Amino acid sequence: MKIRFGLVAACLLLVAGRGVKGQAPAANQTEEFIKTHYAKYEYRIPMRDGVKLFVSVYTPQAGAFKDPGPYPFLMTRTPYSCGPYGEDQMPKRLGVSEELLESGYIFVCGDARGRYQSEGVFQEMSPHIDDKKSNKDVDESTDMYDTVEFLLKHVANNNGNVGITGISYPGFYTSASIIDSHPAIKAASPQAPMTNLFFNDDGYHGGAFMLSANYGFYVFFYPQKNPVLPEGSRKAFDFGTPDSYKFYLQAGPTGNLDKAFEGSNFLFHDQLVHTTYDDYWKKRDLSLHMKNVHAAVMTVGGWFDAEDLSGPFKTFHAIDEFNPGAVNTLVVGPWTHGGWSIWDGDRLGDVTFGSKTGVFFRQEIQFPFFEKYLKGREEAPLPKAYVFETGSNVWKKYDAWPPKSAATKMLYFHEGGKLSFEAPSEKAGVDEYVSDPAHPVPFVNYTTDTVPQRYMDDDQRFAAQRPDVLTYETEPLTEDVTIAGPVRPKLKVASTGTDADFVVKLIDVYPNDYPDPPSDAVGKRILGAAPVLMGGYEQLVRGEPMRAKFRDSWEKPTALTPGKMVEVNSEMPDINHTFRTGHRIMVQVQSSWFPLVDRNPQTFVDIPFARPDQFVKATESVYRSAGAASGVEVLVVPQH
Repeated sequence: MKIRFGLVAACLLLVAGRGVKGQAPAANQTEEFIKTHYAKYEYRIPMRDGVKLFVSVYTPQAGAFKDPGPYPFLMTRTPYSCGPYGEDQMPKRLGVSEELLESGYIFVCGDARGRYQSEGVFQEMSPHIDDKKSNKDVDESTDMYDTVEFLLKHVANNNGNVGITGISYPGFYTSASIIDSHPAIKAASPQAPMTNLFFNDDGYHGGAFMLSANYGFYVFFYPQKNPVLPEGSRKAFDFGTPDSYKFYLQAGPTGNLDKAFEGSNFLFHDQLVHTTYDDYWKKRDLSLHMKNVHAAVMTVGGWFDAEDLSGPFKTFHAIDEFNPGAVNTLVVGPWTHGGWSIWDGDRLGDVTFGSKTGVFFRQEIQFPFFEKYLKGREEAPLPKAYVFETGSNVWKKYDAWPPKSAATKMLYFHEGGKLSFEAPSEKAGVDEYVSDPAHPVPFVNYTTDTVPQRYMDDDQRFAAQRPDVLTYETEPLTEDVTIAGPVRPKLKVASTGTDADFVVKLIDVYPNDYPDPPSDAVGKRILGAAPVLMGGYEQLVRGEPMRAKFRDSWEKPTALTPGKMVEVNSEMPDINHTFRTGHRIMVQVQSSWFPLVDRNPQTFVDIPFARPDQFVKATESVYRSAGAASGVEVLVVPQH
């Protein structure tokens, strides 16, 4: 969604654009180029219902480029402000890459309805209206249609072609804008698009509320009375402690966080209290409406996107389903949220990827895509899926996603913490642990005041040391194993409580002789930061919670019967990872992941309004016998 904590500033830069070729150029260099090559105009464009929406338009100056034009439009719609405002105020960044900036486009930034300089009422992921009965029935599709009509008529030296792009919330606006799209829209790139906030985008994962990221966002993202100018330098929210684990634990039930707003932020309230898949969420599932898409689409995501990991896949598949034959490509790299537009993309935390994947994307994938469809350049078409394979650190091209050759296999839990593709033969078998909401399992092993994006591939050795985490791992692999596509935990469980969470983590365990990065530490002479020891490193590949009350229905949760075994199945967002020869595959199971995920009281209640006394310890049982096998279903790509 959205942008979380310290990423607010980063995403604001993305809205205005950030020049990047390798490392981003110096700000004054880019700013000077913009001033000498572009002119700025501002418009308040009337929509069909009479509401006026604000746009800033940056047009190439006459004679500034070798190509005299006409030029195509490249537009972003955002709820995060199109500032700086005023036709004499130029941004420090413009466009989505240095390559596009220097090629010459008419860049357009539009404030979303009800945000900053645009009139109207802002809605969280404003629902699409399939059956429009009058001009009062407006949505993002009609707003973009009317905006394009205006721009084509009022902005000189345009070639009649429009492209749309945006990351995160602007990614949602990109997707929503190409439904029943204006014929002039020739290319669109939804990047990390919010698609369904209840299913593995920002709001809920497996029915569990993504606590720290959401609250950390909404302490900055408030309703507005528009038009309004951005505030000056925004003060950091005072959590009272740099330790988010301590802050959220002391806050108690999540309803207390809502009360702290004193009714001033219905946006957070709505996210928090709609704890089931009700009509609020259903009408905001954009994947159900991706019809009549006429533009070429390149949907972009990151394997380590902590915010909108699921959205790109849902958008990609929905466009395929409703628009047979459409130009529709999925691009996924080893990136965090929006990282492909900012960073080199050669590492995340302690894990390296062997090349500057972000630079490669901007130069070799994104730039040719827009040049082909907006300027008619002779560029090779993109494959159906252009994805980076982590572990092996190579780019792969497929004619379908998941790859057609991938075969379904099951990684089974066994006695003694073993994991294998062989089904268990034991007649009886169960592993147990005690889950205590007063002492939840942390999602990182260091103090943090945010959701550090590196948690997505962080070392999990600390969790394996806890008594409330089950660990299963294979023997060292004798050949590479590549898993591509969704990961589906299938558990047989029981609890002494009436509700429970089951967090499942798929982990790549490095060999003990894996080389360490350079360090000044020698023996016990560790005087500075602790060195990273990569031997036995347990890299998180994918992890997700599943709230047991939703095992049968997302709309009508049901309580667990204490001591009764039930099936709890779930689906985690896709991966594309090779577990190398000599590595091990590990699965961890636990019942809390705090404060990334809100605490389950382990009592069947409406969780935001749980009383403190309803947070109780529970013994969780995971079965692993021939008649009650538990494990993780994956798609394995044959080795060639």
